Amino acid sequence: MSAYLALEKKFRRMNAIGEASGVLGWDMSTVMPAGGAEARMEQLAALSGVQHEILTSSEMEDLFAHAIESKGDLGSWQLANLREMQRIWRHATALDGDFVEAQTKAGKRCEMIWREARPNNDFASILPAMKEVLNLTQQEAKIKAELFECDTYDALLDHFEPGGKSMRIDAIFDDLAVFLPDFTQAVLEKQASETAAEMPDGPFSVKAQEALGREMIKAVGFDFNHGRLDVSLHPFCGGVPDDIRITTRYDETDFMTSLMGVLHETGHAMYERNLPKDWRLQPVGSARGMTMHESQSLIIEMQASRSEEFVSFVAEKAKVAFAGKGAAWAPDNMQRIYNKVKPDFIRVDADEVTYPAHVILRYRLEKELIKGSMGLEDLPQAWNDGLEGLLGIRPPNDTLGCLQDIHWYDGAWGYFPTYTLGAMAAAQLFAAAKAAVPGIPSALAQGNFGPLMGWLNENVHAWGSFLSTDELLTTVTGHPLDPQVFKAHLKARYLDV
Repeated sequence: MSAYLALEKKFRRMNAIGEASGVLGWDMSTVMPAGGAEARMEQLAALSGVQHEILTSSEMEDLFAHAIESKGDLGSWQLANLREMQRIWRHATALDGDFVEAQTKAGKRCEMIWREARPNNDFASILPAMKEVLNLTQQEAKIKAELFECDTYDALLDHFEPGGKSMRIDAIFDDLAVFLPDFTQAVLEKQASETAAEMPDGPFSVKAQEALGREMIKAVGFDFNHGRLDVSLHPFCGGVPDDIRITTRYDETDFMTSLMGVLHETGHAMYERNLPKDWRLQPVGSARGMTMHESQSLIIEMQASRSEEFVSFVAEKAKVAFAGKGAAWAPDNMQRIYNKVKPDFIRVDADEVTYPAHVILRYRLEKELIKGSMGLEDLPQAWNDGLEGLLGIRPPNDTLGCLQDIHWYDGAWGYFPTYTLGAMAAAQLFAAAKAAVPGIPSALAQGNFGPLMGWLNENVHAWGSFLSTDELLTTVTGHPLDPQVFKAHLKARYLDV
C-alpha cells in the first residue's frame, strides 16, 4: 500500500506540472506577444522534461513492482488508477528526456510558424519545421511500436485513445466512406427540393456575438468563476478543471459558426469540470481519451444544440441579440440553416453530414506520412486529390487545404480519428440519455440543459478513466461503439427516415 501511495504522490506532482503547462499553452495561443515564443518554448520544454524525469526516476520500477504485489489491498478505483499509471509510465520510459524536450520545442516552434503560414497560403515556409516534427513523430512511433509490439500508428493513437486500434478504425471509416457519398447526394437532392434557407443580414458585431455566446454557454452550465472565454486563431478548450479556458474566433458576417464553436468547446469544458473530484491529478480521474472527450463536445454542439427544440429557443435569443427582423430569424428557417448540407473546404465549419469525410481524409494521410509512404512535399497535392475524391471539391489554395488545422504542426499525430469516433459515441449517448430522461427535448426548448447535463455528469463525467471507452458505452448504452446508431441519427435528421 505504501508503494501505491508513493506512486499517487508522484503522479499528483507530475500532473500539477502538466496543468501549469496547459495554462502556459493557453497563454501562448491567445495573448502572448510573438516575441515571447522562444522563451515560452524553453519553458514548456523544461516542464515536459521535469514530468519525464518524475516518471522515469530509478525508483519507479520498484514502486510499481511493490504496488502490484500488494494490489489485493487496493480498492477498485485504486486498481484502475494503478493500471492507468502503468500505461502512462510505459509510454514515458520508451523515450529519453532530451527527446521529449526536443519534441516539445519542435512542435511549439512549428506552431508559431503555422500562425503566419496559414493566412499567407505559404506551405513552403513551414515545411522545414514540419519535417522536424514529423521526423521526431516517426521516431517515437517506431520506438513505441517495437516496445509495445503494435502498429506504428497504434503506438501514437494510444496517447489519444488508449487501447485504440487502427484496424478497427479502418473498418469503420471504410464503411462510412462507402455510405456517405450516396447518402450525401440524397440529402442534397432533398434539401434542393425544399424551401431554401434565408441567411440573416449582418454585420453581427463581435461584442453582440460574445454576449450571446456567454449567455448560451451559461445555459449549458459553464461557470465563469472557474473559466474564461477568449479569442484564438484555432478554437480550443484548455486550462484545468478548476480554471477552464475556452477560445473561439469571430466573423462579423456569420455569427452561427462562432456560436456553435463556443457550444462545442463548452461540451469539452463541462466534461473536464465534472470529472471525479476525489481523483484530481490522478490518471483515473482524467478524461477517458479523446473519443469520449469529442463525444462530450459533439453531444452539446451537434446533438442538443442543433435539435429542433433548442434551435427554437436560440433563434429568439439571436433575433434579440442582433436586433433581427423578418422571416430569416424564424425558428424553422434557422433550423434549415443549421441543418444545411454543403460540401466545403474547412473542417471546423463543416456540416454534420460531410464532416466525417474531412476526418477520414486526415486519418488516411497521417497514416501514410507516419509510415513514410508519402513525403511532406506531396501533402498539398494528396490533400486536394483526397478531398476531391471524398467530397467532389478541390481546395483552391493551401490555406483552405492542408494548412487549415493546427494538429500536425504542433505535434498531435494520431488525434484526428477521434473526432468522428466521438460523433458516433455522441449519437449513441444522446439516444440513451433521451430514453432514460424523456424530458430532455422539452427542457432544451426552454434553453435548459440541466436534465441532459445531469445525466452526463452521472453516467459519463463521474467515471473519469475508470472504464475503457467501450466499457463505458456498454455500461451506459448497452453496447460498445456502434456506427449504425450514428447512421440512424443522420437518416432521421436529414432524410426523415
